Amino acid sequence: MSDETIEETEDPTQELVFEYALDAPPEQVWRALNVPALRAVWLPDAALDGAEPISQTPGEEICFRLREAPPSYLESAVSFRVRPDGAGGAVLTIRHRLTDPRLAARSAPAVNDNGAILMRAA
Repeated sequence: MSDETIEETEDPTQELVFEYALDAPPEQVWRALNVPALRAVWLPDAALDGAEPISQTPGEEICFRLREAPPSYLESAVSFRVRPDGAGGAVLTIRHRLTDPRLAARSAPAVNDNGAILMRAA
């Protein structure tokens, strides 16, 4: 692993995006993501809400549903995207989004919210 970058997202409280430049070829990185025995070394099945991916584009991207173990059992989705870097290595992008429907109610503004509060000097 040589480089790491963090991408800014629309709502940083709901999503984290990390990008890693790896020395391994994309095919090897894809195997570490897609083969359950290899994936379990760094992402235990206990962290997943089901070991089957919720979506997959073979050789490019795979997405899993996660659920926290202790209560409140927040649900999220993590996707892994692999692409060649042009120098024989791979770029791995990890996108982790909170998808729990209970969070939508917290982030919605109040119905009677009139916008920002302005303070005036006396």
